[in-house]
Amino acid sequence: MVGSTTSSPVKNKVAIYELTRGEFVVKVTNWGATIVSVILPDSKGKLDDIVLGYDGIGPYINDTTYFGALIGRVANRIANATFTLNDKKYHLYRFPGDVDVFVTYKIDYDFTLNVLMRAVPRTKPTPINLAQHSYWNLAGSGNVLRHRIRLLADRITPVDADLIPTGVIAPVSGTVFDFRDTAELGPRIRRLPGGFDINYVLSGEADGQGVRRAAAVSDRRSGRVLELWTDQPGLQFYTGNFLKAETGKAGRVYGIHAGLCLESQGFPDAVNHPNFPSQIYEPGQVYKHYMLFKFSFIK
Repeated sequence: MVGSTTSSPVKNKVAIYELTRGEFVVKVTNWGATIVSVILPDSKGKLDDIVLGYDGIGPYINDTTYFGALIGRVANRIANATFTLNDKKYHLYRFPGDVDVFVTYKIDYDFTLNVLMRAVPRTKPTPINLAQHSYWNLAGSGNVLRHRIRLLADRITPVDADLIPTGVIAPVSGTVFDFRDTAELGPRIRRLPGGFDINYVLSGEADGQGVRRAAAVSDRRSGRVLELWTDQPGLQFYTGNFLKAETGKAGRVYGIHAGLCLESQGFPDAVNHPNFPSQIYEPGQVYKHYMLFKFSFIK
């Protein structure tokens, strides 16, 4: 999928494309490079769609939840929706220059989905930080409070009341944010009213390509397991805190905690925190972001 961040009429027909390997089916649309469906069996062979979304294209066009969408030019939050680059102040809706964005979704092996995002500024230096915003529910319905979570991260970037990073990088040890050992989500959310919506600093060992294991999620009811690998330094862990009676697939109503997001990324608001890894790319410089989703079953 190829797109540009400049504003222009839709030139190509919006459609849904299907990737299939056996009983593993991934559907995507060229509207926002959105993942529409991820269908796979549970441990007993029952097929379920394990991402939140809608039936058909129409609802995605006016969607405010951004189910499954590719988010950018800079995903997550920017303080006061402004930043300064090369002595010029920019607003959220007036990013510098034009950027070409390319996204590839690929099934390599059984129950394995690769996502490769690339972006290239055309004319001016600009911040770039893309994210894939799928909401996962391994049970296929209900909420995710019984999902078990492991995050390979030893620090977070704490936030203020508006969920903007303060610039501090803090250890998770001894806090509700510590998922280095697998834990059930429900009891943790009871300790953190409102749920999780924060960036984790990934600490797993990277391979020669800079790819590291970031997260593992399991659901005992279905027996499904999701593992995520990425080459990004951060991971936004979000537990669907703002979902409120959103009507989705097959008329299902998605309420709070109906799904969770695992969004590999650069650190939020990095443009305003020089101690965070830089997200500024020069014209012609290629931004790359790789994600590997591997699905299996509890043994």
